[in-house]
Amino acid sequence: MEAEKQRVLPDGSLEMAFILADDVKRYTSESEYTIQPRAMIIGQITEPYFVQPAGEVLSFSVSFYPYGFANFVDKSISELANNDTPLQEVFGEQEASALERQIVEAKDTAGRIKVVEAFLLGKLAESATIDRVVKSTVDCLFETQGRQSISKVLNEQPTSRRNLERKFRQQVGMSPKQLSKVARLQAVLETLLNKGSESLTQIAYENDYYDQAHFNKDFKEFTGNKPKSFLKDEQMLLSTLFYSKD
Repeated sequence: MEAEKQRVLPDGSLEMAFILADDVKRYTSESEYTIQPRAMIIGQITEPYFVQPAGEVLSFSVSFYPYGFANFVDKSISELANNDTPLQEVFGEQEASALERQIVEAKDTAGRIKVVEAFLLGKLAESATIDRVVKSTVDCLFETQGRQSISKVLNEQPTSRRNLERKFRQQVGMSPKQLSKVARLQAVLETLLNKGSESLTQIAYENDYYDQAHFNKDFKEFTGNKPKSFLKDEQMLLSTLFYSKD
């Protein structure tokens, strides 16, 4: 029996992922797909997509805070957005192949964690430090769950906003506005899963949406689904695991 497709949602993070069992398909349309690389960087995503395992599922991944991965590379993070980029294209054939081999040969998760930690600590010294304004803005957006406007974060300075937009795309991989929407979406998804009895109007109000229509529009933009259908969609099972407190 073929496995159900699973919808992957934007969450503001990048991932370094290793597929250790059977291949995984990433759908580019309703019927067309590509096979995900065995070792890859999953860049920032701005819209949902579907994956489907071809058989046994076993993977190992490292999730990076929005500005975290930029500490380890000297290329713009925006180049990785909405793509599964083979590790070789990011770190070079020799380093990437050696890292992938060590991950595959490690006996367990603890061993894989040690391998990745050693690799990343080695790369850390080679890259520039994250811009202070980018870091503080990202922190503020997640602390306020996307409710603080970018203008208020920057004290209404247009010049600062233009500079922030440029640096965000380079170091985070999406715009401040997009990340703000993602942060708010995460709060909404957690509420839906853990306080399902609340009305959608109440959830929209609690998360500072202008009205129900605004809430529905943003929700569908980032999930591909309407709020009412979210909990009943079997293709959301993978994503719900990250938000449920059960």
